[in-house]
Amino acid sequence: MHKILIIAITLFFVACGQNYTPKPYGYFRVYLPAHEYQMLDNEMPFRFEYSNAATIVERTQTHEKYWFDLTYPQFNAALHVSYKPIEGNFRELTEDARRFVYKHSIKADNISELAFSNNEKNVHGILYDLKGNTASNLQFTLTDSTRHFLRGALYFDNVPNKDSIAPIINYIRKDMVRLMESFEWEK
Repeated sequence: MHKILIIAITLFFVACGQNYTPKPYGYFRVYLPAHEYQMLDNEMPFRFEYSNAATIVERTQTHEKYWFDLTYPQFNAALHVSYKPIEGNFRELTEDARRFVYKHSIKADNISELAFSNNEKNVHGILYDLKGNTASNLQFTLTDSTRHFLRGALYFDNVPNKDSIAPIINYIRKDMVRLMESFEWEK
């Protein structure tokens, strides 16, 4: 009994000698390749530059043409892109796109809108930045307001954690801005 008391007192004084600070959570280091682009040039009614880090995967949807994903396999992410012709439904298309963005307001800390306009190419749109642990952190729309409407939304195939995917979101955001700036409708 006497030995246990001596060991306990010794441990008490030894343990109280240093302040313990828990280590913060860490995340895996992510390799971000240099931004290099290529032109999408196929049978779609539009063209744009997209990242060499992404691959195009066409989606076949009933009654929908020109739907595809720009996938980033190394980041477990995909930019889902859908095209709709405007047939007297411009207001409906823009409101649907806006509604899809603001569905994320429950989880979003902030949603900012950046207007985009290229009068020379007749391309106008909005880039939406959604901050926080949302399912989609970046979305955009592009249109000529009379014939064409394109919408894109970035999704990750894992549980969103804004701290761990922030560098990837910033990387893909640059690619989305490049896509929007180089975008043009086929004549």
